[in-house]
Amino acid sequence: MSAPSDPHGVTGRLATWIHDLSWDDVPTHVRDRAAHLLLDGLGCALVGAQLPWSRIATEAVLGIEGRGGAVVIGTGRTTTPAGAALLNSAYIQGFELDDFHPLAPLHSASLMIPSLLATRSHLGRDVSGRELLLAAIVGFEVGPRVGYAIGGTGMLLRGWHSGPVFGTAAAAAACAKLRGLDPAVIEDALGFAATQSAGLMSAQYEAMGKRMQHGFAARNGFYSAALAAAGYTGIDQVFEREYGGYVAVYGEGHPTDTEAIVRGLGESWETTMAMVKSWAVMGGLHGAVQASQALRARLAGRAIERIDIRVGDVVYRHGWWRPTRPLEAIGGQMNIGCSTAVTLLDGTALPEQFTAARLDAGDVWHLLDRTHVTLDRSIDALPLNERFQTHITLTFTDGTTDSESVISPHGNPSDPVTDDEVVAKFHALTERVMDAGRAAAIVEAVRGLPDAPSVASLVDLLAGPVGRALD
Repeated sequence: MSAPSDPHGVTGRLATWIHDLSWDDVPTHVRDRAAHLLLDGLGCALVGAQLPWSRIATEAVLGIEGRGGAVVIGTGRTTTPAGAALLNSAYIQGFELDDFHPLAPLHSASLMIPSLLATRSHLGRDVSGRELLLAAIVGFEVGPRVGYAIGGTGMLLRGWHSGPVFGTAAAAAACAKLRGLDPAVIEDALGFAATQSAGLMSAQYEAMGKRMQHGFAARNGFYSAALAAAGYTGIDQVFEREYGGYVAVYGEGHPTDTEAIVRGLGESWETTMAMVKSWAVMGGLHGAVQASQALRARLAGRAIERIDIRVGDVVYRHGWWRPTRPLEAIGGQMNIGCSTAVTLLDGTALPEQFTAARLDAGDVWHLLDRTHVTLDRSIDALPLNERFQTHITLTFTDGTTDSESVISPHGNPSDPVTDDEVVAKFHALTERVMDAGRAAAIVEAVRGLPDAPSVASLVDLLAGPVGRALD
């Protein structure tokens, strides 16, 4: 076994941990949660595969990549492993329904599922469910820790799409684990991944491309491990290098903590911190949806004259701008005013609330024109798990008011979406696009990954075409 260039450095210790982690090292509850995070991601992929913008992406990528042996989920088509990684990730991210890490913002399932399935295809051999799940756990653990090191929320505030910036390392780590690479070769893969990190958050306003930016990270992570496995060397000690190193460059301008990358490995588990979404909006807006649902139940026929929303800097900077018509689905899902308006009107914020027709409806814009969002900097001094808190006050035409506050929305680490809720969400999403029998078989296959000698049957269940969720 070849050792990393500096076994005692951060990169070297991380590479060694990735190599050494065994199935028995992972607590049962972490394995179970990882399987349900994969199930949640697959549900998002299946409902996202035939969205209008997903179909455009499919034709574009297949036109570039051509045919291959890798499954493109929910389409009945195949392409190259790299092309499949792009598309499968874009489907998972297709409607803002997939998991996210609330403290080191990234969407892990959109990285793990595409890159690992691409690696399986490229290897030319089948892998067991246990191999796939263990590799996914590696990625679930590595991604947030790299995010902590460079101040993930600080990256978001500066306009970086934080997930693609540190998600590439997560995908590369997972793929390296699935390939069984030695620590020195894993170091090369991490070096390749670090130099390919990128993503601009301005994609959130109208760009279809926002859906694919985690896909670039998934593809690049797949490529990083494949290049390293072939003997093509990457950057050594990439996380701790002072000049041109990952933390030095991406952490410039705010506090960094390089040791966070390896702190608590195998002791505290970031896999259990991932937040499963209940609604099709940006993660920081779940408090607004939850508060709006509570207020809607108390409207009692009163007409809304004004909506005041108070949030901290992370949500304000990421989720508020004065929207204008026409509002694209991605913009509506990222905008706190729009998410609040559709929830007050419809009682929820799911795919049907973000169709072109619904986003252009007069009742939505009637409320949007009466929405005012205020930045409350005192929220930023609170513990990290309270920084997504949201306070909404409605003023009615009769002069009365009503208010609702959500400090930590359901799904946060102290109030997680349960595994049973994940399964219920999977069925609720996929009933739009497939028959119940196929959906139940996928649930059974994912929950059975720890004992599955092969993932081939699961991949076959994912491969066939699905229906269209919106049109």
